[in-house]
Amino acid sequence: MSVNGHLQHGSISLRTAYETDLGKFILGKTEDVLASKVGKQLKNKVDLIFTSPPFPLNTKKRYGNLKGDEYIQWLAGLAQPFRGLLKPKGSIVLELGNAWEQGKPVMSTLALKALLAFLEAGKFTLCQQFVWNNPAKLPSPAQWVNIERIRLKDAYTHLWWMSTTDRPYADNRQVLTAYSESMKSLLSRQSYNTGKRPSEHTIGEKSFLTDHGGAIPSNVITVANTQSNTEYMTFCRGKKLQLHPARMPPQLAEFFIKFLTKPNMMVLDPFGGSNTTGAAAEKLGRRWTAVEPNADYIEGSKGRFAKLR
Repeated sequence: MSVNGHLQHGSISLRTAYETDLGKFILGKTEDVLASKVGKQLKNKVDLIFTSPPFPLNTKKRYGNLKGDEYIQWLAGLAQPFRGLLKPKGSIVLELGNAWEQGKPVMSTLALKALLAFLEAGKFTLCQQFVWNNPAKLPSPAQWVNIERIRLKDAYTHLWWMSTTDRPYADNRQVLTAYSESMKSLLSRQSYNTGKRPSEHTIGEKSFLTDHGGAIPSNVITVANTQSNTEYMTFCRGKKLQLHPARMPPQLAEFFIKFLTKPNMMVLDPFGGSNTTGAAAEKLGRRWTAVEPNADYIEGSKGRFAKLR
């Protein structure tokens, strides 16, 4: 492990806050890092950009967020630099949350407009849409859900998988889930109810009797973000560091890293936050780089790595 390597970009000092066996966390703004020596070193070297940029919220957050056309232009402006980092079969997975019109019980289309602008600016192919369903999310927006009771709680975000090619590297065999009891029972049979179905599919005698080691998951990922006593949180409390307010569960990052990369491939999170992505990549044997402008969040993220605590 090493710490505190310095890079200069114009009048801005970029600092490698810490390194692990497989990756490094850089203190700095994403735009500055991309234009620095680090950005040049990463050019055409990244297999997966997995990130959750600040959402276009109406309420200003400490981690920074823009609104309206300013947000759309900012996100679209990152598309070409991100494209330049990817390997020919690399992927980007972008989490975008929902937004609401200020003072109205009406959803905003800002996130969708920003996504379309990003896709167009980067000339990306949209490979698949995913939904992260968080059943433990608190009811919001509070005014419309809790007080006036005219809307349902907003419990999901979208993750958009895109690439420069129609066929980026991906292998769903790396994210198989356990078979249901009914499927296990089916696999134990010698034959299956054959014939034509109402869907007009024809089912053969052995159609569903091959054990592939697990079930192919859907593009709806249900993970409750209810952790209250993780090593990261314990570390932050012990050091009196503020917890990052928008942490995602590690399982989400792990899913996409397993699905879209192999061991020793490079994962980049340009909006690192508390470094959930870097810790997941390290756990899975992938190389990683993360970027974050908030030094307190970086310091707290050390709690995710046993050798840095």
